[in-house]
Amino acid sequence: MTEKNSTLFKQKGTTLKKIVAMLLALTMVLALCACGSNGDKAAANNNGDYHLVLKLSHVFAPTEQLTIEMQQVAQRIKERTNGAIEIQCYDSSQLAVYKDNIEQVVNGADWIACEDPSYLADYDIDFEALIGPMMYNSIDEYSYVCQSDLVKGMCQKLEDNYGIHVLALDFNVGMRCMQTNKVIKTPADLKGMKIRVPNSSMYINCLTAMGATPTGMPFAETISAVQQGVIDGLEGNMNAYSTNGSSEVCKNMSLTNHLVGTCGAYISSKVWNSIPEEYRTIIQEEFTKGARSSPTSPTPPSTRRRPSSRRSRAARSTRSMSMRSALPCSRSMTAWSRGRRDRRLLRSGAGHPRRVPPGQ
Repeated sequence: MTEKNSTLFKQKGTTLKKIVAMLLALTMVLALCACGSNGDKAAANNNGDYHLVLKLSHVFAPTEQLTIEMQQVAQRIKERTNGAIEIQCYDSSQLAVYKDNIEQVVNGADWIACEDPSYLADYDIDFEALIGPMMYNSIDEYSYVCQSDLVKGMCQKLEDNYGIHVLALDFNVGMRCMQTNKVIKTPADLKGMKIRVPNSSMYINCLTAMGATPTGMPFAETISAVQQGVIDGLEGNMNAYSTNGSSEVCKNMSLTNHLVGTCGAYISSKVWNSIPEEYRTIIQEEFTKGARSSPTSPTPPSTRRRPSSRRSRAARSTRSMSMRSALPCSRSMTAWSRGRRDRRLLRSGAGHPRRVPPGQ
């Protein structure tokens, strides 16, 4: 082999090695990209081209479970979208809450409202039947109903008619009970008592039927109102009793379980549809995960052991007798017993829930 040919051979060998090295490097890059989900790959390729800031508002205190869950959901979304979707959480009524919160969504703001689904009844009365009094024994029963085709259809109707896209309906905040200083054992014990409720017609009608005098009031004013004797107590969820100040002013909790304690998350359809599909997938996945992975969520219906009777549940109460066995005996509560039939229809999807006004 001549010196010229030898030099040419070495040059070709060096070039071949470079090509092989480049191919190996490219293969490794493609393999790493394939490890991520479709949404996460899109997020990794964001490169700062898209950025959306959403304000998330609710009434819950900083130490309550719902607040913690929403912060975790927001953090996971930010990480998975590489900062493209930033959700700023505002607790303790810092921004609009209750009806005003939902209105922000309807008006098309860059906003996520976290409220009880009963506030959706201002737009579609079917949601009042969905969350109605004495409808459920536990949050898992309610979550089961939320997965039905009937409720999915209600959500679609809400989006089509009012531009409200439902991200979740079943964040668990605990069954709602009576919190007072007076021991409540029967409906008669509630007569004349001023009980704070959210300013929602469904809550007001429920407490009226139970025999109390409901007082619609923002929660931010509730603790001081009890201290000053303006109201005699409140109805609220179990999970927040020890974290939002209720236990400091109300020493007794009657385990009425008159309403399922839940919270939904809603966003403007206009805003939702403007978000790239890859990011919508991530947002929906994380809100669904947050609603279903609450540490206080009970066992699913298929594995949960059902209590033998309402009377046995009342007997196990360590604070005060449950009113669930006594409430249907009240003449004003007989209308709510009709909800059992509607609940069966709601679960099966065989019929449409019928609104039954209290006292009829």
